[in-house]
Amino acid sequence: MRKAVVLLSGGLDSTTVLALAQVTGYDCYALSFDYGQRHNFELEAAAVIATQARVAAHKVIQLDLGAIGGSALTDPDIAVPQADQSSEVATGIPLTYVPARNTIFLSLALGWAEVLDAQNIFIGVNAVDYSGYPDCRAEFIEAFERVANLATKAGVEGQQMTIHTPLITMSKAEIIQAGTELGVDYSCTVSCYSADEVGRACGRCDACHLRAAGFEQAGFPDPTPYLS
Repeated sequence: MRKAVVLLSGGLDSTTVLALAQVTGYDCYALSFDYGQRHNFELEAAAVIATQARVAAHKVIQLDLGAIGGSALTDPDIAVPQADQSSEVATGIPLTYVPARNTIFLSLALGWAEVLDAQNIFIGVNAVDYSGYPDCRAEFIEAFERVANLATKAGVEGQQMTIHTPLITMSKAEIIQAGTELGVDYSCTVSCYSADEVGRACGRCDACHLRAAGFEQAGFPDPTPYLS
């Protein structure tokens, strides 16, 4: 089987990507990050998901993106905006954007892929329901893939590295429909930006809003335990 590194946050999108990678014939190596995020329960979810999916390996890399701050997800002094705060959207990049996060994550995934002799990396970025993040766009992924093939031993020796983004043009409802058809258990996933210590979602942040709307549009019950 072809090997693939799959970025696994423990959220809805990355869990769906893992299922898609496996069903298309990849031997998956899941990669998660403890980067100082306030929604740390997602790492427990990622561990459960990786075990259920019987991945070849699950690695958690520790980073401290909170050291540079600049995001409501890593800086406790910046409040997580609620979904009804439309002024956030109007001003452009939202406060939940983590500076350079996907660039850093993909770089480490690329390094592990080289060690594993894997030529494929899967990431659950989405350009339809995404919240204004510049590193979730197709242009960014295309640019990173070029870098991956210029900056690695594998690329120089002709082993083409490919960054797969199977969800990039899908709506949240389409993602949920695809995952449900593959048997994904979404009750194990965590999407909330400020879930509590046992994984209960706030029900107010942008991520909760998108998730709830996605399940409603897909016609499936939302298994998320919400605080409100």
